[in-house]
Amino acid sequence: MSAARVSHQHVGLWRLNLVRVMFILFVLGLCWRLADIQILNPEFLRNQGDARHLRQVPVVAHRGMILDRSGEPLAISTPVHSIWLNPQDVPTQHPKLSQLAEQLNLSVSTLRDKISGNQSREFIYLKRHVTPELAQSVKALGIHGVYLQREYKRYYPAGEVTAHMLGFTNIDDIGQEGLELTYDAVLTGRSGLKRMVRDSKGNFVEGGELIRPAKAGENIQLSIDLRLQHLAYQALRKAVDEHKAEAGTAVVLDIQNGEVLAMVNQPSFNPNNREGLKPSHYRNRAVTDLFEPGSTVKPFTVASGIKSGKFDLTSIINTHPGVFRVSGHPIRDFRDYGEIDLTTLIQKSSNIGATKIALELDPEVLWQDFARFGLGESTGAYFPGEVMGTMPDPSSWRTLDRATMAFGYGLSTSALQLARAYSVLGSGGILKPVTFVKNGEMPKGRRVFAADLMHQVLAMMEKVVEPGGTATRAAVANYRVAGKTGTAKKSISGGYADKRYQSVFAGIIPASAPRLAMVVMVDEPRGEEYYGGAVAAPVFAEVMTGAMRLLNIAPDALPMTQMQVANK
Repeated sequence: MSAARVSHQHVGLWRLNLVRVMFILFVLGLCWRLADIQILNPEFLRNQGDARHLRQVPVVAHRGMILDRSGEPLAISTPVHSIWLNPQDVPTQHPKLSQLAEQLNLSVSTLRDKISGNQSREFIYLKRHVTPELAQSVKALGIHGVYLQREYKRYYPAGEVTAHMLGFTNIDDIGQEGLELTYDAVLTGRSGLKRMVRDSKGNFVEGGELIRPAKAGENIQLSIDLRLQHLAYQALRKAVDEHKAEAGTAVVLDIQNGEVLAMVNQPSFNPNNREGLKPSHYRNRAVTDLFEPGSTVKPFTVASGIKSGKFDLTSIINTHPGVFRVSGHPIRDFRDYGEIDLTTLIQKSSNIGATKIALELDPEVLWQDFARFGLGESTGAYFPGEVMGTMPDPSSWRTLDRATMAFGYGLSTSALQLARAYSVLGSGGILKPVTFVKNGEMPKGRRVFAADLMHQVLAMMEKVVEPGGTATRAAVANYRVAGKTGTAKKSISGGYADKRYQSVFAGIIPASAPRLAMVVMVDEPRGEEYYGGAVAAPVFAEVMTGAMRLLNIAPDALPMTQMQVANK
C-alpha cells in the first residue's frame, strides 16, 4: 500500500471521528437542554407560552354617582366600549382595513398611517366611547389585532340645569370642572387587573383570572334639591330672555344648615355634548364672578349703625333735598324723602341715609361689621375657582370711600357669598359655612351679631316687599318676605359704564321663622326695566312660591277670615 493511500485513509478516518464527536456533543447538548427545560427550569416554556397567549388587562372601575338630596341621580357613569388596535398584529394591507376605516369614519390612508407610525407600540385607541351598534359592527369584522375595551362614559340626566354646578369629567372619567373636580378623589374608583387568555387568532377568551378586583368609587349625595334646581333654572332663564340680559345667576341656601339647595346660571351648556364650547362657558358665575352688590348691603350698614349705639329704631335722618355732597361728589336718592327713620331708609333704599350712617362710624368698625357677614372670605364650599371678593383696607379709605361703601360700591362679592351674608340675618346672627353635600348633622357656626339686632333689621327689610317698597314684585302669597334690592352700575376699566347695570335682589323667607335665603343677579338687562325690583325680584317670587309648596313650609301671613276680622 502506497504512502499516499495510507495518508488519505487517515484523513478520512479523522474526519469521520470529528463528525462522530460533533454529533455526540450535539446529542449531549440537546439532552442537557431538554433536562434544563423539563427538570431544572420547567417554568421557561410555560412563561414563553404565557407571554404569547396571556395578557394582564386592566378592569376599569366604576365612578361613583352624584345624587341629589332625595337620591335622584345627577351624574352616572354608563358602560361603553372603545375600539383599540395592536399595530404589530395588523398589516397595513389587511383586506378588511377599508371596511374598518369606513365604519370608524376614517380614511384608509389615515388608518394605515396610524398602524405604520406606531409599530413599536402594542396599543393605540382608534375610537373612544362608541355606540353599541358600532362596537358590534367592528367586532363582526373579525380583524386580528382590533379589539373592544370596556370603559365608562359620564352622563348627566338633568343636562344644562345642573351643568355649572356639577361640572364634568374628561374622556377618561376624571373630574375636570365643578363638583366632579372637587370630589374627584372620592368619586374615582381603583382599577382592577385581570389575566386574560388569547386564542390562536389573538382574540381574548371570555373569563380569565382576576388578579386584583376593581374598587368602585363612592357615591356622593348633594344638598341640591333637583326640583328647586329646575324651578330656579326656568325662572332665571325666563328673566334673562325677557330682559335681553347678558347673563344671570341665582343661589338658594338653607339658612338652618348652610346647604345649597339650588344654584343656576345663564347662559348654560349641555355637559353631555360639549363640542364647540369655549372654556368661558363652563364657569359657575355664582362662585367665580364678582360684582358690586349695590344697595343689597344697606341692611349691613344699618346693622352696623345700630350696633354702634349711635342709631336706633327711633333715629331720624334728614335726606332733604335728595342730594348730599361728600368731598364734592353728589350722593343722590331716587327722590327727596325728607326726614326718614331707619326702616324707611331700607324700604326706600336711601343712599343719603346709608351714607350719613357710615360717616358717623369709624372706618375700621364699618369694615369689621361687613366682614362679620362673611364678606371678603371663603364660604367654606370648596368649589373650584371660588373667589372671596374684595373688601378694601379701611386704613386707606377716604371719606368718599366710606360713603360709597355704605350703599354697595367699592367692594365686590359673589352671589354665593351674598346669599351666605343674608343667611346671617335669617339665622339670628350665626355665620355658618356653606356646603354642597347633604349634612347629617347641624354644622357649627359662630355668632357674629346679637339675635335681637338681626331681628330688628329683618323686620325693617319686610317693608321692602310691601306696598311703597322697592321690591313689591318679590312678594309671595301668604308668606312674609324680607329682602333688599340692588341696582349697581357695572364696573369697567377706568370707572363705571353708563346704561350698563347689574340688577340684584336678595331675600329671606318666611321672615317670621327664616328658612331660605336667595340671591338673584341679572347682568346687563337691556330692556326698558333694569332696577333690581323689576328684573331680579320676580325671579325670587316665582322660585320661592314653588319652594314653599315643595318643602312644605307653613305660611306665616295667611289672610284673616271674616270672623277673625270681626273679632279683631
